[in-house]
Amino acid sequence: MADKAATLARPVVERARIAVAIAFGVSGLAFASWISRTPAIRDALDLTNAQFGLLLLCTSVGAVSALPLSGPLVHAIGPHRTVLLGASAVTVGMLAVAVGVAVVSPPLAGAGLLLTGTGLSSWDVAMNVEGADVERRLDRPLMPRFHAGFSLGTVTGALLGAGCAWLGVPVDWQLAVTALLVIASIATAVRMFLPVPARVPGAAVPRSGVLRAWREPRTLLIGLLVLAFAFVEGVANDWLTLAVVDGYRVGDAVGAVAFGVFVAAMTAARMVGGTALQRWGRVTVLRATAVLALVGLALVVFGPTLPLALLGALLWGAGASLGFPVGMSAAADEADRAAVRVSVVSSIGYTSFLAGPPLVGFLAEQVGILRSLLVVLGALAIGLLAAGATRPAGTGSTGDTAGVTQPGGTGQGS
Repeated sequence: MADKAATLARPVVERARIAVAIAFGVSGLAFASWISRTPAIRDALDLTNAQFGLLLLCTSVGAVSALPLSGPLVHAIGPHRTVLLGASAVTVGMLAVAVGVAVVSPPLAGAGLLLTGTGLSSWDVAMNVEGADVERRLDRPLMPRFHAGFSLGTVTGALLGAGCAWLGVPVDWQLAVTALLVIASIATAVRMFLPVPARVPGAAVPRSGVLRAWREPRTLLIGLLVLAFAFVEGVANDWLTLAVVDGYRVGDAVGAVAFGVFVAAMTAARMVGGTALQRWGRVTVLRATAVLALVGLALVVFGPTLPLALLGALLWGAGASLGFPVGMSAAADEADRAAVRVSVVSSIGYTSFLAGPPLVGFLAEQVGILRSLLVVLGALAIGLLAAGATRPAGTGSTGDTAGVTQPGGTGQGS
């Protein structure tokens, strides 16, 4: 990779770093702009918690369906075109959700969420592949900070949602304006992505090797890790706002603030995550964050007061922060296999979003929305067990190099 990295001037790579950060941030903004308004969407569509869980499932179905094709797509047309294609799908999907809410049509809103999920997943794989390439070329751990950009986008989206809820701005108008901002921002950012090498005319297009990646034990274990942490994060994304509103009997604006606390904690933890990974290594850090998420979950579910629940949201967010970015970085340890491995890991990880929304929704009908969140305990146990798979595939891996070289191998855990 050293020779490959030397073919591009550092200013070009630095511009790409900024562009990738923008792509992550705008993705988070697009996601949180509607997640933070879930109570308003549920009420506008006149749905029960179980019905709304099924509606949220549309996003997950779209995401999981598109993921297996995302790696080969990135391999074929490059990360920049894939991100732009995904952002276009998200824009159309959000506009469809806005119209669905305006005319009180759950099927139309569901179709919009399906398209939004499809776009977000392909966008996600492509920007992770691009981010891993930039990380290798600059030879320092950047993936947690890129994902911090996503979290910062979600913070912005959550604050936007809270402000709109407080001011009484209709959710359909909020979604429509956000959708237009998304496509305008991404169309500008992808122009600064790393240039894709031109293929020799007439030369055969190399195969992606995606089927072989599905048979690699390490890749599958990393996928299991990402699945676990994605579930921990996804349940909070989908249900924390509603859990606080219904469980603590507060208004929509307070629920949006709770979600903002969660994503703000994720952002802060991801900003310092690179330093922690260099000092203690991937495995130790991931296991520590799983324990932190456990404490936060307990406070949200069993906290007797709203302030304790908000503290729990903060700890939950910090604990869920590094599983996804570290998994992506570990999957992309080897540059020539990065695209397909990231798509395989993402495909496994995103299946958690298929089970999460309806499972919590149905449990909420039986035991209450707060107690239903305890299903996250199973995911945390899986995360603890699968963390060992993130040990670097080779000595040239960025993001954990310092941990590898520490005396006694303490950076890798045991």
